[in-house]
Order: sequence, then structure tokens, then C-alpha cells
Amino acid sequence: MNDELIESAYAPGAIEPPLAERWSRANPLTAGAAPSGRPEYYVLEMLPYPSGALHIGHVRNYAIGDALARFFWMRGYDVLHPMGWDSFGLPAENAAIKNQAHPRTWTLANIAHMKSQFQRFGFSYDWSREVTTCLPDYYRWNQWIFLRLFERGLAYRKKGVVNWCPQCATVLANEQAEGGFCWRHEDTPVERRELEQWYLRITAYAEELLRDLDRLPEWPERVRTMQRNWIGRSQGAEVDFATEDGGVIRVFTTRIDTILGATALLLPPEKSATPTPSEAPAEKIGHFTGRYATNPANHERIPIWVANYVLAGYGTGAVMAVPAHDERDFEFCTKYGIPIRPVVDPDADPAPAIAAMVARAEREGWGKGTVAYRLQDWGISRQRFWGTPIPILYCDACGLVPVPDEQLPVVLPENVRLTGQGQSPLAADPDFSRATCPKCGGAARRESDTMDPFVDSSWYFYRYTSPHGDQRPFDPTAVARWLPVDQYIGGIEHAILHLIYTRFFTKAMRDLGLCQLDEPVTRLFTQGMVTRHGAKMSKSKGNTVDPADLVERYGADATRMYVLFAAPPEKDFDWQDNGVEGIHRFLARVWRLATRLAPPTVTTAATSAADAACLRKAHQTLRRITSDFEGRWHFNTSIAALMELVNELYAHDAELSPAARATCQRLLLLMLAPFAPFLAQELWVRAGERGEISVAPWPTLDASLASDEQIEVVVQIGGKLRARLEVPPGTNARTLEAAARAHEKIAPLLAAQTPRKVVVIPDRLVNFVV
Repeated sequence: MNDELIESAYAPGAIEPPLAERWSRANPLTAGAAPSGRPEYYVLEMLPYPSGALHIGHVRNYAIGDALARFFWMRGYDVLHPMGWDSFGLPAENAAIKNQAHPRTWTLANIAHMKSQFQRFGFSYDWSREVTTCLPDYYRWNQWIFLRLFERGLAYRKKGVVNWCPQCATVLANEQAEGGFCWRHEDTPVERRELEQWYLRITAYAEELLRDLDRLPEWPERVRTMQRNWIGRSQGAEVDFATEDGGVIRVFTTRIDTILGATALLLPPEKSATPTPSEAPAEKIGHFTGRYATNPANHERIPIWVANYVLAGYGTGAVMAVPAHDERDFEFCTKYGIPIRPVVDPDADPAPAIAAMVARAEREGWGKGTVAYRLQDWGISRQRFWGTPIPILYCDACGLVPVPDEQLPVVLPENVRLTGQGQSPLAADPDFSRATCPKCGGAARRESDTMDPFVDSSWYFYRYTSPHGDQRPFDPTAVARWLPVDQYIGGIEHAILHLIYTRFFTKAMRDLGLCQLDEPVTRLFTQGMVTRHGAKMSKSKGNTVDPADLVERYGADATRMYVLFAAPPEKDFDWQDNGVEGIHRFLARVWRLATRLAPPTVTTAATSAADAACLRKAHQTLRRITSDFEGRWHFNTSIAALMELVNELYAHDAELSPAARATCQRLLLLMLAPFAPFLAQELWVRAGERGEISVAPWPTLDASLASDEQIEVVVQIGGKLRARLEVPPGTNARTLEAAARAHEKIAPLLAAQTPRKVVVIPDRLVNFVV
């Protein structure tokens, strides 16, 4: 292709910013407030924490969702594609301590910067629905929902052993301390402390949370397996062991058939808590309490020990040691000389014996069949400032008193001293703590703990449907229109944190009459991680990639397109610095193809063949990309197909007819639009099209043109065979006639005589009657 035929060089720095500015002012991809009669689709990426700047993992997550949203708009859907900010949490508070500023100042500045980055990337979010969880107009509804849960007994306060991160200086939920380390500080061991805490009774929904995983076939099996294991249902029995001092120790066991082999009772250490799969101590350590109990099945006197591998948060918190049939018990009892007595055949089916022993225990009154769960109630108290204040008052006369709805929100104070040390900052603020009891009018003290920020993200996607309502958390009519979320996109690391909490909140809100849903998300997708030099990106390793630098150098289209091209979206991929450059070169080829002054074309047989080859390739590409969007999401193969199409167009550039060239280039731009919206829009307008390509109809596949097969069609003049055509099966009559007229053997013959009639039988013949 001659350089002089090119209008100008591809310059994303000139093309993209004006379009980004225009779309930020007037987003063409905004779902109406009322149904339009079009099908509807809710696509959602997990909202980010406003840490200050987008990282390349963000870009991958949001590029996936944005491509999908744009595809569905072009397929004729109304698409809800909102964005917001999960903006409470420790980083803001720690930054405020460091900078001696209010956490809100740091948070809102970060939000403004990250929002501008989102807009520069051209992500099609409906910013009119923006939600910011650290603002009172949102966390007011956290408090309101908490009070409704409190009224139902689903929120309660108790003293218990909790996980404490010394670096965060706050309590962690069990899900945030998996493996014995803080989820934020992966090298900080979690401590056990006994504190008064607020809990949400997620265990009330344990069986439903487990059972309904089978209703989520479009969730990754890995996520469902992780949730099943976390919920940890165990069918077993509770057995009461009478102690010699007149007490009773109740144990839970899944193998009551082995009770005759129980030679000790084991209690947990004072500060044990909920187990995690990898948390069992390597060395079994314990001590004898000096007390004894009676085995109710054989009336044997057995010792009571404390063992470090028994955890208070599972079952009843006490177990019977059956060392002959349990590996951990065997190790412990061998170490301390406790008798070991085999009582069952390890190769036999235990079910009949279990059923018989449960029946005996219930008949004799010393036990019963039951179910235990590994899942524990969700501790939501946090001893930090930057979170939703828990709306509870403490009155000496009235006790624990909920804040009345009309006094919500309980707002965080403006002037508070943050140190990161000692008690909760709110407890040290007398202006916040002092309150009046709404029951008796006497003095009261406000709760000083704030809520776990995971409360904020457990229901935010409901708020998107009616983000400005001030009478209730969300409009039930809007929720019924849009939810459940059709497609949710985020990281696998949220499988037993955010994703199990959202399911709990949906079920609890259903029972509160706020919605009619059992599950919040129909289809879940967990994208892979972006690594560099074979390691997870981190500032300490010096292997991070700054998306802003990539946009400045190569453009937003090339950056977002590369993260989709590098690997299937569910797979991890290792960052390659030359990858974005390669995509930039490809987009420059598209630019040159679409903006050059087309060379004059003389209609020949080669023109017909070139037209057929390029149209076939274009429709084959359309078939592949449509299939990828509707099924497996292998956008890397979609982009590779676009590259092959561009190669085909370049290869036949000199022979293509103007009509075929225009058709193929139009198809190319429409298919490119979900991946590179800036370039597609610019070339769309330059091609003389009107409006936004993002709302232009997705092309209709011509299956006959996309076919790889070729059939032979004979061409006759006056009934005599003159030529043969190789065409896809099902080629329509008009295309067949045009191809026949352009054939190198037919064109000269028709120039000498004008047909008075043309007979076309698709897939068989073309006959020019002269």
C-alpha cells in the first residue's frame, strides 16, 4: 500500500481524549429509568477500593466487563453497567494517620483521580448511578438494614474469642484470617482475643447457602467448592458426657459408632477460635485437667484433657478422642500415653452402625443426631474509625437501645484524633459518644465500633438500581427489573468473603421483605491474575505496570485490547512489555486500511474472487466473535480473528471492488467496537456513518458466506457451458449472477451480446439467455 494514499498516521493521543471527554459528558450507553421494551442485561464488575490509581489487574477486569456491555448494547439490549467505590477501610485510615488529614479527604481525592482514569479508558459506566459507600447517603442504609436484622435476631452482641490483627489493630472475620494470617497483611499472624463483638447470624442460613449452590450452575465449580468447604456441613451426633463434679460436657462427633473407643475428652485451649483448612498445628500439644467424665455408652471413666488442635468454633467445642480411628487423636494419645482401643472395622460401611448408635443414644437420653457447620457467625465489629458506625446506644437504665430510624444516619465526626493505637477512635471522642436515650431520655453512650467494610459491598448492586432514593435502601420495582445480576466479574480471592456475604444478605433481605430473590447473581466469572516476571505484581518487588504510562504511549484502546488478547480471561498471564506495542501496531494497520484513498479498481475475475474471499473471511470472523461473546469469552481468539481479517483485506486490496471493500470495512469496525471503542468510533464517522457505533446493530451473520465449503456452479450462455464458479453453498442469486458476469471467460462474451434473460438456480447454475 502506497504511503501517499494514507490520509494521516494513527494517533490515539489525538483521537481518544476528545471522545473520552464527550462520553463523560453524555454517555450514549445509559439504561433508561423505565423499561423500553428491549431485553435487559445487568453486567457488573466488582467495585474497586479507591487506592489512588488503577493497576493493570483493574484494567483487565473492567475491559472484560466493558467489552461484554458494549456487545449487548449492539445486540439490542438495554444494559445496566454501573460503577461505584468500596471506600471504607483501613488504607484510608492509615493514610490519614500518616498525613494528619481526615480519611474522607484522601478517599475522595483518590476517587476523583480513578474516575478520570476510568473515563480516559472509555469504560462505558453509567456514572449517574455512581455509589460511594463512605458517604452518609449510602451508609445510612447500612445502619437501617442492620437495625432490621437486629429486630429479627440476625444481628446480636456477645463476648467471644476473635481474630485480631496486631498490624491492623482491629478484629478480623474468620474469612479474613484464613490460614492464620491477616488477609491484608499476609505475613502477619493473627492473634486470639476475647472481646464483646457484634455478629450477623449467617449460620441461620447455613443449610440454604449450601443447598442453593446447586442452583448456581453458571458459577465456577471452583468457587462453589470453596463455599461448600467453608460452610462445612457435617452430619453427626451430639453426646453428653457427665463429669464427676456434676457438670456435663457435650461433644459433637461424625462417628458416634466409635464411641466405645473413646478414651479421653478433649477441650480447646481458652483462646481457640474457628478452624481454617490449613490451620491444624503440626505438633499436637496438651495437658491433663485433673478432671474425669463418664462415657455414656459403656460407663467408662475417662480423663479430660486440653488439646491445641481442638477448636472452640467447631461443633460444640469439645471432642471425644478415639485414637484408634482418628489420625490426630492417635498422635496426641500416643504422645501422652492415653489408651488406644480399636472398636470398628476400618473397611466396613459405618452407616448402619452410626444409625444404630444414634438410635440408642436418643432412646437412652444421652445423645441425638444433629448437623454441625464449620461456618460461624460473621463478626462485623471493627475497632477503627473509617467505617459505618453501628447504630446502637448503651443506657444504664434501658440497656442496649437501637438508634431510631429518624435519627439515621449516625454520622462519623469531622474532628477526631486518629493514632492507630489503643481503643477505637470513636470511643475517645466525647462529642460522638455522648447521646440521649430515646426510651427514657437519660444519658446514653454510642457504640464505638464500626462495621466490617464487607457489609458495604454485600448489597451495593441493589443500590445501583435506584441510587438516589431517600426513603428506602432501594426500590423493589427497580430491583425486580434488573436483578439478579446477569453477569458478575471479579477475582477468585472473593469466593468465601464477598461472594458468600452477598448471598447471605440477599436471603436475609428477602426474609425482611425487601426483595423477592433467593440468589443475587446468575452468572459469575472470575478472571485470572496478571503477573510480571513470573511473580504477582507489587511495588516492593518493583514489577508493577502503570496503565497511565501505557495509555500515554500507546493509547487506551491498545492497552485494554492487549489485556484481552494476552490470554483467555480466566487464565493468569505474565505481562510482556512488547505486547501493547504489538496491539498498537495492529490498530495502526486498521487505521491505514480505513483511511487511505482507495486505489482505482478494474472489475475482473480477480475482483470477484477477492470479493468472495474477503466477504467469506469477514463473516467467518463475525461467526467466531459472536460465538466467543455468547459462550466461552475467548477474546484472545476474537482479536486474533480480527487480525486475520485485516491481513486478508490487505492481501486483496488491489482487487477488491468498492462495494466489497466498504462492506468488509464496515463489518471490521462493528466487530472492533467492543474491544477498541475509540478507534472504531473515529473510523465510523470518517466512513460517513452517523451517531455512535456503540449503539449500531451488531452485524447479521450470513451463514452461506461464512461457510468454508465451496461448491461448483456452472455458467452457461445460451445453454452451453462456458465457465465454472467456486462459491460457498447457499450463495444468493444476485451474488451468483454478479460473480458469473465478472468471470474472465464470461465478461468478454457478454460484452458482445446482451442477455435478454438470466436464469439462476442457486447452488447449481447461471444461464444467460441471448
